[in-house]
Amino acid sequence: MNNTPLAVTPGEPAGIGPDLCLQYLSLHPETCAELVIIADPDMLERRARMLGVALPIREFNGTDTCPNVLNVLPVTLKTEEQPGQLNPENSQYVLDTLAAAVDGSLSGIFAGLVTGPVQKSVINEAGIPFSGHTEFLAERCNREHVVMMLATPGLRVALATTHLPLMDVPAAITRPLLTSIISILHEDLQTKFGIANPHIIVAGLNPHAGESGHLGREELDTIIPVLDAFRQNGLQLQGPLPADTLFTQQYLDHTDAVLAMYHDQGLPVLKYKGFGNAVNITLGLPIIRTSVDHGTALALAGSGKADTGSLHYAIASAREMAGHWSRHGH
Repeated sequence: MNNTPLAVTPGEPAGIGPDLCLQYLSLHPETCAELVIIADPDMLERRARMLGVALPIREFNGTDTCPNVLNVLPVTLKTEEQPGQLNPENSQYVLDTLAAAVDGSLSGIFAGLVTGPVQKSVINEAGIPFSGHTEFLAERCNREHVVMMLATPGLRVALATTHLPLMDVPAAITRPLLTSIISILHEDLQTKFGIANPHIIVAGLNPHAGESGHLGREELDTIIPVLDAFRQNGLQLQGPLPADTLFTQQYLDHTDAVLAMYHDQGLPVLKYKGFGNAVNITLGLPIIRTSVDHGTALALAGSGKADTGSLHYAIASAREMAGHWSRHGH
């Protein structure tokens, strides 16, 4: 990777996102020049005083970063934040920081984007429809389909559907959708992870992967035909396998990623294995994007007790992915 910095959005100003940025950079001041924090500088100063962190703030000029200081691209809060207390008036600010990070990544100012946690509920309370980072980024980057993937050392889990009520999942899993999701997952494992010939395990939707149609027909009618078509083109796809057995070492030791059909099929296993040391990655974007694997933890904001482990892993993952991505000519 070249010297292009990563953008970091702390997310919800009342949560632990600002704490994580400050704590991480105070622990790793040597990485300051590699990161640009997109936030309100006054908010960062206030939180730094609360945490006892002494890092000078320098405004990022669009080109150069400096070591041992907080390099900040300023976005102004509407209302002064109160740690632990959500305020809908600052919801647009959160989205403005994200937009600046995405646009800077698209233009090459940033090598990629690392996002802190946002609070979806307060953004919606502000009258702004918002279902999550993943969907916001897809729209901002003009992508119809993107793939949400969580990773921890030893396991990557991608999702065919994300933030949907369970009752809506079966109808959402169509042959065109699965074809698009698997194409994105396979290509990004190659271009953003440097895996020449990825091996992907695909979960069935139903218990026992449908039990030959006795427990649902989605496997027979939708999933298997899509997998067979990809296999004819040389992709290494295994499945559909029952979700209750595929998450065992006999399978995971030989796979690069698991594709789960819905949010709570794959993510409980991932978070059980790696919570606090996991990263949320958006595939299918024309930019690199990673995120922490946890929420805003409002009760911890300003306490200095937030764990920087997931942010550390998100930054390291984005750096590594940016290196592979640039070697593929991006």
